Amino acid sequence: MHNRLELSHVDAMRLVDAARAELETTNRGAAVAVVDAHGELLAFVRTDGCKLPSITIAINKAYTAARERTESYALGQASKHSGFPMTNFGQFGYVTWGGGVPLVVDGAVVGAIGISGLPEADDMDLASRVAALLAD
Repeated sequence: MHNRLELSHVDAMRLVDAARAELETTNRGAAVAVVDAHGELLAFVRTDGCKLPSITIAINKAYTAARERTESYALGQASKHSGFPMTNFGQFGYVTWGGGVPLVVDGAVVGAIGISGLPEADDMDLASRVAALLAD
């Protein structure tokens, strides 16, 4: 029998709220998604000024990071350098832009966060900083 850690709705909302607070403080619009270890949505927010395509992209960044247990950007770099296109995964929701980060507790991926709507480097930075809050 396996004992699995699971990301709670309370923790997912705490992460979304932390990202939302920073986005509102800096007056930037973005979408923030937190998914469970299977990539299923647990919590989401779209702040004022967020462009509509960012909604799906944030969810897909989180989905990709959770399913592959790695940052969405790292997966994109690996597929680019290895000549292994993402279409080979058979998952049309996969994205390889930066901003999808696994949520890790005691060495286990319990979910992921995806942020979209900022410049890619800012999506990645905010997602990484918010993911680190789970360990606190």
